[in-house]
Amino acid sequence: MEKIAFVTGGSRGIGKAIAKSLAKEGFRVAINYRSRKEEAFAVKQELETFGQEALALKGNVADSSDVTRMVSEIEEAWGPVEVLVNNAGINKDNLFLRTKEQDLRDILDVNLMGAFFCAQAVTKKMTKKRWGRIINISSVVGLTGNVGQMAYSASKAAIFGMTKTLAKELSARNITVNAIAPGFIETEMTQALSDSVQDSILEQIPLKRFGKPEEIGELVAYLAKEESGYITGQTIVIDGGMSL
Repeated sequence: MEKIAFVTGGSRGIGKAIAKSLAKEGFRVAINYRSRKEEAFAVKQELETFGQEALALKGNVADSSDVTRMVSEIEEAWGPVEVLVNNAGINKDNLFLRTKEQDLRDILDVNLMGAFFCAQAVTKKMTKKRWGRIINISSVVGLTGNVGQMAYSASKAAIFGMTKTLAKELSARNITVNAIAPGFIETEMTQALSDSVQDSILEQIPLKRFGKPEEIGELVAYLAKEESGYITGQTIVIDGGMSL
C-alpha cells in the first residue's frame, strides 16, 4: 500500500519539487497552501499524473486548528500521515535594529510554530503504527547567520534543535526525524535578484551554481523511504559548499 505524505507549502518552489519527488516514488501526497489556490491545484493535477491520488488543502500552519483540520482531512481520505515534510516558511528581511517585534513573531509563528503544530498533529498516529518520517526544511542561514535575516536565521536555527530533540524522543517508536538545510536554490526568490547580486552569491559557492529544487526533492524522497531508517537527528546541508 502506498505511504501517505503531507508536504506543507507545496504549491511552488522547493515544496512543489518535494511533492513531485515523493509522488514519483509512489507516495500519496497531500500539499498545503495558504493563498495560492490555482497553483496548488495545478500541482495536485501534476502529482496525479504519476498514478497516485493527491490532495491540495488550504490552511495556515501557524494556526493549530487549521493544522488539526488538514490532518483530519488527510486521515479521512486515506489514513494517518506517515511522512511529514515541514516546508512552509516565510521571510521578512531587515537589519536587526530595524526588525519589528511583529515581524519576528510572524516568522516564528510560521517557521517554528507551524512545524511544531504539524509534528504534534501527526506523531501520535505514527507512534501507534511504530513507523514514521518527519523531515524539516530549514536553511543554511540557520547555521551561518546572514546580514538582514536575524529573524529568519533564528527561526531556522530553532528547527535544528527541534529536529534533534524529536529524533531522541521518537526513535524508540521507529520514527526518524531529520532536517535539510538548503543554500541558494533556483526559485522565484533567486530569479528576482539582479545579475550583479547573483554573480556575487555565486562567487561564494564552490560549485559555482545555484541548487535545483529537484535536488532537495530527491533527498527528501530518500529520507522518506524505508532504506533511510538508520538516519535520524541529522542536518543535511545542500548548499554547493557555500558554508564550508
